[in-house]
Amino acid sequence: MTEGSAPENTITFLGTGGARFMIISQELASGGLWFNLGGTEFIIDPGPGSIVRVTNLKLNPERLSAIIVSHRHLDHAADVNIMAEAMTRGGFRRTGTLFAPRDAIETEPVILDYLKKRLERIEILEAGKSYTLGTVTITTPVRHIHGVENYGLVFKTDKITIAYITDTRYFDDLPKCYGGDLLLMNVVFLEPKTTAQSVDSNMPIDHLSVPDAERLIKEIKPKIAILTHFGVGMWRANPSIIATRLTEKTGVRVIAAQDGMVFQLSELHQA
Repeated sequence: MTEGSAPENTITFLGTGGARFMIISQELASGGLWFNLGGTEFIIDPGPGSIVRVTNLKLNPERLSAIIVSHRHLDHAADVNIMAEAMTRGGFRRTGTLFAPRDAIETEPVILDYLKKRLERIEILEAGKSYTLGTVTITTPVRHIHGVENYGLVFKTDKITIAYITDTRYFDDLPKCYGGDLLLMNVVFLEPKTTAQSVDSNMPIDHLSVPDAERLIKEIKPKIAILTHFGVGMWRANPSIIATRLTEKTGVRVIAAQDGMVFQLSELHQA
């Protein structure tokens, strides 16, 4: 393990809070996910406080090869600029890639112009595309149903496949688009919710709930599933208890992530 790097073949949960009220309250942190896959390190969805979480956990942003943004909402992208600043060592070296949807670069940019020049490249995420980052292949199988352009991610190495289902409303083709050894899911709600606005009061809010998670796990059948990105109600209901119930219902080991948790990918071989 190089000084300041995460242990190899791990996922570090910088924060497990999701959606606006959790982000405002910070009952749970909101820093995103730090991956180390075979020595290739990158961060996904650096929300508010990401740089604080990274430094507190003694991770070195200069080790990062990329910042990946699934979509341009604050809980996923608020710390993109400071993480880019840190990755490039304050601009003293030109390095790293930013992966983001087109509307996060062109419509409402999540990255400042001067920081764009410090990156090696910017990759636009699009549905059905593949990208290469070191020894890792990244695919974006489908555009999610959400308020802005948004993509889940599948990461493949020569040994493992990890699916990350970011914010979305459940739709019939969703489980068909994801598969692999490990399934990460943003599960904001205990139960499906609809908007309180009179104009579209029957429209579901574009986040997954526990029943959605159960259905996805049963259909995808990963070796292990990890729940994260909890809303306030989900958090107060105790995600660990919910994960235990889902394990019993699905026959798949389900884990509720915790702030600062380091998941060893070697656990997949024991599942």
